[in-house]
Amino acid sequence: MDQISPYKDSPPTRWYQITQSLIEEHPLTEAELVEIVLSAWKSIFASKFGSSGFRIGVDIFPKPQIMGFLLHELVPLELETRYKEIWKKEATKTDKDCMHLTMPKYSFEIKTSSHPTRVFGNRSYAQKASGSRKSKDGYYLTVNFEKFDESKRTPRINLIRFGWLDATDWRGQKAATGQQSNLAPETYQYKLKLLYTKLLS
Repeated sequence: MDQISPYKDSPPTRWYQITQSLIEEHPLTEAELVEIVLSAWKSIFASKFGSSGFRIGVDIFPKPQIMGFLLHELVPLELETRYKEIWKKEATKTDKDCMHLTMPKYSFEIKTSSHPTRVFGNRSYAQKASGSRKSKDGYYLTVNFEKFDESKRTPRINLIRFGWLDATDWRGQKAATGQQSNLAPETYQYKLKLLYTKLLS
């Protein structure tokens, strides 16, 4: 069931203030969210595969979709490892990516992208959720990362942002065949707070 938007009837000029209040209310601090993402990213390159111990960034150079998938899986596992009685990884199709066991409103979705600044949802994000699907309203953690280039140097996290998005913030592509949904510039500016940028790391 969709939640009542905390931004309801508020003009965009007040959105950032509301976002800041929502972040301060959340049980995970900004610093810990950044730490968890960076730890998960580091884990990707520390892992070994197969009997020969192949490593990402040394022997394997995955496409962005694979790197995003790994990050998407590892962040909830990092949380679950730290707080076994409080956080768990998504288990059903109605669960958020990171589920808070005692206070579901603090559960959040994860969006990753190799785009320098933007994140995307699939087409369903621009459509009203049915009772059998997870709500698109709520907290979001978004992560932008570099992809492997010809130099094969270790890519870095570009941006980490956290905030609250409503289902109505996702805009479907106008083309009938479009499979992506995106966010407006003011949504990035006022509803997703920048927690980390590689420029300041």
